[in-house]
Amino acid sequence: PLGAWEGVRDCLENGSQSVQTWKGTAYGNEDCLYLNVWTNRAGKPDAKLPVMVWIHGGAWRTGSKDRARGLDWLNRGVALAAVNYRLSQHATFPAQIEDCKSALRWLRAHAQTYHLDADRFLAWGASAGGHLVALLGVTGDTRSFDVGDHLHQSSAVLAVVDEYGPTDFLQMDAMDGDSGRIVHDSADSPESQLIGGPIQENPEKVQSANPLTYVSKNDATFLIIHGDQDPLVAHGQSVILHDALQHAGVEAKLYTVKGGKHGWFKDPQVTKNIHDFIMKHLGLENL
Repeated sequence: PLGAWEGVRDCLENGSQSVQTWKGTAYGNEDCLYLNVWTNRAGKPDAKLPVMVWIHGGAWRTGSKDRARGLDWLNRGVALAAVNYRLSQHATFPAQIEDCKSALRWLRAHAQTYHLDADRFLAWGASAGGHLVALLGVTGDTRSFDVGDHLHQSSAVLAVVDEYGPTDFLQMDAMDGDSGRIVHDSADSPESQLIGGPIQENPEKVQSANPLTYVSKNDATFLIIHGDQDPLVAHGQSVILHDALQHAGVEAKLYTVKGGKHGWFKDPQVTKNIHDFIMKHLGLENL
């Protein structure tokens, strides 16, 4: 029964605004698998809300659903879900993408309860979260990472906002040149910890974690944002993903932040690109 899964429900009233929040909702069988859901159906009590799913970053070893981006979209008729996944010190890849997909299936299975539109899901993430949302975007037509409950539900998304996510770990050091702050090939790098061993010694595992491995014409639409001076994840990581998507016939845009490093962008075009992309692909342009 759903009541066993709901966690804490909090209703906030602020004038005409009515935001409902479900915090600490369990979506899987592991102790760490929880998500938060926010909805606002003010003035539209019967509306099915499109869903923005935030996947946090943190080198796959830190981070939390409790620092979600996208709360400002609640007033535009979008539901927000923020997902925790198993971190690399607890489980190696593919646990992280399996968890994200499990969360998407759980949300669809409970779409009626939360008044969600199961056909309009967008995934947004940055850094390690960007890597995971990219994988969500390119694996909607395969069930290889779908394990656990609600397997009759889809784990696909319509669109992806990928901010400076890594893609091909084996190329990261070469792409960094002299400007990188991390030796990605080392045994204790975030990428090596994610796959459970030095990346250069485990090319098959690295390939399985590479979004480019799964690119096909049926993939989600992508907006990719990356600074060209990123010292942690080289800009080239997004270039090769963008090129692969376009070659496959997938609608994809790469916005390069001139002089941008690893997030904290001051370029106003970043916000504009994200806003326009979400409005278009969640069908909000006429609202």
